[in-house]
Amino acid sequence: MKDMRKGLSMVNPANPLIVQSDKSVLLEVDNPLYENARDSLARFAELVKSPEYVHTYRVTPLSLWNAAAMGMTPNEVIAALEKFAKYPIPGNISREIIDYMSRYGMISLYKEGPDLLLLCEDADLAEEIWRSKKVREYLIDRVDSTTMRVDPTKRGFVKTALIEIGHPVEDVAGYVEGEALYFELRETSLGSKPFHLRGYQKDAVAIFYAGGGVRGGSGVVVLPCGAGKTMVGMGAMENLQTSTLILCPNVVAVRQWITELLDKTTLTPEQVGEYTGDEKLIRPVTVATYQILTWRKSRDDKFKHFKIFEARNWGLIIYDEVHLLPAPVFRATATIQATRRLGLTATLVREDGREEDVFSLIGPKRFDMPWKQLEDQGWIATAICYEIRLELPDDMRRKYALAEDRKKYRIAAENPRKLELIKKLVKYHKKDNVLVIGMYLDQLGIIAEEIGAPLITGKTPNAERQRLYNLFRTGEQKILVVSKVANFALDLPDANVAIQVSGTFGSRQEEAQRLGRILRPKLDGSYARFYSVVTRDTRDMDFAAKRQLFLTEQGYQYVIAAVEEKVWEEPPETFFN
Repeated sequence: MKDMRKGLSMVNPANPLIVQSDKSVLLEVDNPLYENARDSLARFAELVKSPEYVHTYRVTPLSLWNAAAMGMTPNEVIAALEKFAKYPIPGNISREIIDYMSRYGMISLYKEGPDLLLLCEDADLAEEIWRSKKVREYLIDRVDSTTMRVDPTKRGFVKTALIEIGHPVEDVAGYVEGEALYFELRETSLGSKPFHLRGYQKDAVAIFYAGGGVRGGSGVVVLPCGAGKTMVGMGAMENLQTSTLILCPNVVAVRQWITELLDKTTLTPEQVGEYTGDEKLIRPVTVATYQILTWRKSRDDKFKHFKIFEARNWGLIIYDEVHLLPAPVFRATATIQATRRLGLTATLVREDGREEDVFSLIGPKRFDMPWKQLEDQGWIATAICYEIRLELPDDMRRKYALAEDRKKYRIAAENPRKLELIKKLVKYHKKDNVLVIGMYLDQLGIIAEEIGAPLITGKTPNAERQRLYNLFRTGEQKILVVSKVANFALDLPDANVAIQVSGTFGSRQEEAQRLGRILRPKLDGSYARFYSVVTRDTRDMDFAAKRQLFLTEQGYQYVIAAVEEKVWEEPPETFFN
């Protein structure tokens, strides 16, 4: 009875959290403490679903290991839950948090002379590891009851195998220094603008660098599009002063990196090379695409461009949009664990569920800052998200009903009624800088023709893309219709309206990237508006609900309305609580 009374004294009905014994956490949205609780949860739990009134999070081994890698202790996690919990926390949850987080650091990799050693906290754990078939193939022999010798070429593979059996590895084996490369960040860019890293960018660099010690040098920095992930990369480069390989999702991103490096650092054009399908120059700083690395003549051929990993003594590899990392590059990364690795992304969500690969091969999440916090500080634009629903025409309903599941989505996504709504939105936003974004090229072609705007797809030559992007930047072109090529690393600072007509099913990472296209802060402080045009009562609406998870996780105001309500004509302030 004494223990029960003690538990009841912790009850606080005004709090927004309900922590349940299945490791799920319910968060009430309509609560004054909602935002504080959400930001706290984001450090150690994953959002599962977010309907209107109650959001569901889950505490997972990976979320706890990331928290441990960021320096959180089990007591801090438990204290955060207790601070916001409406009812006492189930005893098994506290025990699970302690047990899972304590696993981080129970196994470590370190160097001793030429040997790579795996050290376990105790002999029983070492025996479990030694007997694991998944791990055993990467071990050479046993040094003593708690230590095993690891094949140095399998450093990444053994970490992946260990995390698959529930044991994260703290890798303190150190790194090669790489070829020296001396340069500085400019205080004034070549474009004559003052330049310095923002406070949160400096924090991200410092946490990654960790004073140059073995406990830093690998991991992921999570920041929204427009918050300056490239600057974090340059800050890490300046700290390390070493030759660097930068991997990007497309040629546009490669050239943006090169432009920024030459504009904001003392690196010269002779020191920075592009390695793409168009040009292949390996320099002390080389910027390449994932596509060129994964190109091969046939499925049975080798990846001929993987030689770039050995072309120089790289001291740092930067993975831009690391959540997109192709499987072959993951495998290559497993063999280069002695090189420092920095992943940059707006979201660690991978649609293939392989977030653990990022953890084991790139490194744990080192820095994450809530999007709304950056918005509040004025570093990214204030955005409001609209989901506008319309009906499928009567003459398409039977076709939709009889179609296979995958075809159902395309039929709904290409709903011809979307065109009239897009015209209304474009007309209303005629003074704004508008991106119309979609997945299906036929649909985008029709839209581009009807609204009189240029269309950019994967087939558009890079030179033509750059020309159109430049026209948009200067204001000569107010509207662009873009396919999935605009999902990543597209720098259009003045874009303030995005209209999404179709997407990659329920991809949250795509939602993050598309919203990011309009998040650069606006000189006049105006809102950014993100519209999703959705066909009611179809797979289109189902997938929109999945994409909405990301937006609500970040705290964005999400307005759902029927087309006849004309919510775009209402001032954005109307929809804020």
